[in-house]
Order: sequence, then C-alpha cells, then structure tokens
Amino acid sequence: MPQPRVMLVVTGDDFGYCPRRNQGIVDCFQAGGISNVSLLVNGCAAKEAADLAKRHNIPIGLHANLSEGIPVCPQASTLTTQRGFFHGKMGFRQALERGQLSMKQVELELRAQVGLFRELTGHLPHHMDGHQHVHVLPGVREVFAQVLSDLRIPFTRVPVEPGQHSGPALPAHLQRFYAQVEKDALDSIPVFTRYGIRWPDVYLGLTTMGRNMSVPNLQRALGHALAAEPSSATTSGGASGPNQPVVTAELMVHPGYPSGPQEGGCGEGPDDFSRSADRQHELSVLRDPALLALYSRERVQLCAFKDI
Repeated sequence: MPQPRVMLVVTGDDFGYCPRRNQGIVDCFQAGGISNVSLLVNGCAAKEAADLAKRHNIPIGLHANLSEGIPVCPQASTLTTQRGFFHGKMGFRQALERGQLSMKQVELELRAQVGLFRELTGHLPHHMDGHQHVHVLPGVREVFAQVLSDLRIPFTRVPVEPGQHSGPALPAHLQRFYAQVEKDALDSIPVFTRYGIRWPDVYLGLTTMGRNMSVPNLQRALGHALAAEPSSATTSGGASGPNQPVVTAELMVHPGYPSGPQEGGCGEGPDDFSRSADRQHELSVLRDPALLALYSRERVQLCAFKDI
C-alpha cells in the first residue's frame, strides 16, 4: 500500500467472553477484519483467549470491567450486589450517581484486573479501555487515569464519535445512552491529558454496532476519519509520512459467533447481545471483501496501538 492516509486500529471487544466469541474473533483477525483485541479477564474463557492471542500473535489489551459478572478483587464489596455480582451497565451508573461506590475499591479492582491480565498474557496491556464505557464516568476516570499512569499503560479509548448524531436511526434509549457516553468522554479528555494518556485522533463504533454494521455504514464512518486532522495532543506523533502526518483512528467492533444458552459471560451467563446473531453479522461484514477493498482504495492501514 502507498503511504496510508489513516492508521486504523480495529479492536474486537469482549475477547474471553466465551469460546464461540474467541473463535469468531480469531477467525476475524486471520481474515484481516480486525487488528487488535480487548480482553475481559473475568470472562469465563479468558485463559483460552490469552492463549489464542499468543498462538496467533494477536495484539491484546485490557477491557477493564466494573459492570458485568464477578470481580477479580475480593475486596470490591461496594461494586457488587448482595449476590456478589457487579451492578450491571446501568446499575453501576446509578450506584455511582448515588455516591455508593468506593473509588478505592475501583482502584483495587482495576489493579487486580491488570495483574490478572499480566498473569494470563505474560505482559502488561499496551492499551486499556472500559467495558460498557465505564472508564470515562465521573470519579472513575480519575482513578483509571492514575492506574494507567502508574503502570505506564500508554493508550486508552475516548468514545466521542464524529457524525454520531447524523448516523443511522437508533432507538431512543440508545440515543440517550450514547449521548451520555459522549458527554462523559468529553469530560475525560482533560483528565487523560493531565496524566499523559494517549488515544487515537478519531473514535468510531457506536453507530456501526450489531445490525447497524454494513459496508456503507462503515464507509460513512471512515469518511470522518479520512477528513480528520491529525492531533499531536492526542497521539504519539509516531505515525507520519514524508509529506504529512497520518490520521490515527480506532474502530470498536464486537465480532463472534452467538453464545450458547448457558455458555459464556463473566459469571452470570451470556447476555442477549451475545446470544443474538448480531455478533456473527459483524463478523461477516468485517471479513467482507468489499470492506477490505475499501480500506485498500482509501489507503486505510489496519494496525495495533503499538504501531501508532
């Protein structure tokens, strides 16, 4: 490929969630559809996932989880229900708003998950993001940034998607949730900047999840990356060509094969999204020759975080 216009990290989230998710992600990586994975260390198939990443040389980071399943740290009492499970995507947010969560326990859990990641993979994560975007929430973002800074984990995800409000029509509850994620992510930028944390110039993925993923929708989303200006404030500055800097971007995706009824999860079994056909739909689109041809035509080069 000639000098790329965009260096694109395509991250397969939820690696380790179940064996069928793992297999779908590996198949997608081998087909050139993703270039990076994010591991749920409390997923029921996390060890298998880490072993697969080693075997296939898949760049791997940590998908920090404070909202689904069983915590890694036994001292995470405020983060769990009486049954010992995390509060859930919305339950975590509600408990946070009510001031019921200990930020010290958030820190202990994040550090425990990094420790387990290192135990499973043999190295620290090169990037760390948040399952269900918990890492950009008020209070959590400061703890998250401190942990990354202390452990010298250089990259994270800032889920502010250009064109989010002009993308495909979404149900009202998703519109509200994504709007709040965007606000929280924008509020996280000064915090992450202060701690020296980096992220790609452009984030993509909220408007192309599940059934909304298609080659035309991905082309629309990529158009925002192709039109973006590189930002030395948010990237390492390492991706540059002889004439002009290259835009860096991350595309968040969720490929896989549907989980069996009682197969997978982080201790509570698989959720509806995992059991649906949406994961396999994403897998099919990401491997579509038309999408791979689009990357080539637009000089979009898939890469890992270490490459930017």
